Amino acid sequence: MIVKSIGVPIEIFVFDVKFFMCPYLAVHLSPAIPVFAVLLFVFVMAMLLRTSFSDPGVLPRALPEEANFIEMEIEAANGNVLAGQRPPPRIKNVQINNQIVKLKYCYTCKIFRPPRASHCSICDNCVDRFDHHCPWVGNCVGKRNYRYFYLFTLSLSLLTIYIFAFDIVHVALHVFEHVGSLTPHCTVLEVLVCFFTLWSVVGLTGFHTYLISLNQTTNEDIKGSWSGKNRVQNPYSHKNIIENCCEVLCGPTYPSVLDRRGVMLEDSTSPTPSDASAASTHKSSNPVSQTTKSSAPLIPNEHTPDEAKPSIGAGTQKSTSSPKEEKPPSPTSPNAVAPAVIKESAH
Repeated sequence: MIVKSIGVPIEIFVFDVKFFMCPYLAVHLSPAIPVFAVLLFVFVMAMLLRTSFSDPGVLPRALPEEANFIEMEIEAANGNVLAGQRPPPRIKNVQINNQIVKLKYCYTCKIFRPPRASHCSICDNCVDRFDHHCPWVGNCVGKRNYRYFYLFTLSLSLLTIYIFAFDIVHVALHVFEHVGSLTPHCTVLEVLVCFFTLWSVVGLTGFHTYLISLNQTTNEDIKGSWSGKNRVQNPYSHKNIIENCCEVLCGPTYPSVLDRRGVMLEDSTSPTPSDASAASTHKSSNPVSQTTKSSAPLIPNEHTPDEAKPSIGAGTQKSTSSPKEEKPPSPTSPNAVAPAVIKESAH
């Protein structure tokens, strides 16, 4: 996917601009023209790679203990559901800026998604502030890499406009200097490619500029979550274009939560039936060592209210009491067993 997104700017810039147009404009106009084009091209590639290889805001899945606990919690809240009846939807209502927002349960990740999060069907992960999955960058666009994606589209639009404008200048200079001669085919082809690319890239940049001014995501715009038809106002908008742009583009960069859970290693050896029965007998005879669950897995973000923020990653709490050490029986004890004496026969 990344090869597709890199192919268009490389084809336009390297083959046509560097080897044909840039030397001509550097000699006849100014050497600053190709220098600025190179710097802008490097910035485009840097933003593309940053968007592709950065964590978009993937939310960790629930541990097995947490998943089991939340299933029990939901069943207890719903009560006994008769056979053939559809269970009620698994949602939680929270209040954000005096407006009720629903937190939906993800059946794949076994968590209640925080506000504005969604599950990507391509990456198979829940992404915080999910915008969309971009096949051109080969990654999801979410909370942690949206600003880099916008800078990538914005700089690519500027690069395309820059090349398109100086292509026209190149054609005009060639026509005036060589009256009656044919215009180079490379320049004409380059003008056509830039013209058709300009509409898609600039249109995409303009669309995301509109979304940023409203503090809205592509996913919310497609679903119509805050459209006027539903008479529901966007609780995340500051009703000010400058404040919305500053929050989206200049807000704090949140750390990745992918390493919060650590790495779960599978046991290489499975316990034998005798070991399992012995462990279950010891567990039932010692109620203090039973594990206790604390809260359901809910990954909060900056939009989650304080009352809806349970502790994250609360695992099992094991008792620290050590079993009593058994003293060896004394020699005078009636239960003591005399040591066996082995006599060697003389040869």
